Amino acid sequence: MRTMAVLAVVIVCILPARAQSPEIKFVADTLVIQAEGSYEANPDLATITFQISSQEKVLKTAYAAASQSMQRIVALAQANNLKKEDIGTGALTVAPIYEGDRKQRARAYYVRGQVVLKVHDFTAIGPILDGSVEDGIADLRSLTYSLSDEEAAKGRAVAQAMQHAVSRATIALEQKGQKLGALRYANLDVHQLMGVVQLAQIEAAELDGRLIPHKLGARENYLPESTPEQIKVSATVQCAFQMQ
Repeated sequence: MRTMAVLAVVIVCILPARAQSPEIKFVADTLVIQAEGSYEANPDLATITFQISSQEKVLKTAYAAASQSMQRIVALAQANNLKKEDIGTGALTVAPIYEGDRKQRARAYYVRGQVVLKVHDFTAIGPILDGSVEDGIADLRSLTYSLSDEEAAKGRAVAQAMQHAVSRATIALEQKGQKLGALRYANLDVHQLMGVVQLAQIEAAELDGRLIPHKLGARENYLPESTPEQIKVSATVQCAFQMQ
């Protein structure tokens, strides 16, 4: 009988200790707030991507033609005052084209490459596109607009989101005569919308399992249909503040 009485006392002493765990006290003294912030600005950077392609029966001829097209795009960019660091040229890739059995000699060779131009002066976009179309140099793949300093824009959106979170939390606690304490937890999510200009659809033909774009001959098919809109960066923050 004495042993049973001792066990009963031990159980009663353990239960109140669990009820005062730090986790429960943390939730009771915490206010969770979610807020949004945004920042909008006109784009100051345009990215033009060209695809270089050449197909010939002789590998040397196909490679030389693709190399020449790439050099002409680079020359066109330099003529429109683009700096060396704003002109990106990828390596040319070679793909043999076979008829039936791959053990036989390739009937032709397909060489492909890419040139990416970073344009800060938007007045150069028109001449670059015009020059590439008139000379039939390459295929335009995309034209996008963005911000050259994306991190600064994201920082402003985040700052506004945090300001909104603090303001809402402060107002909510004032209704109960309490004050806002330290920040205990924060979760942040940032989104950015690129300025994409719609271009005429580039038709493609399938050759040996690969899509090869046709060259467009009309100037109007290359030029963008509208001017770029503002770039919008949005941020969502979820904060847990201590209540005083």
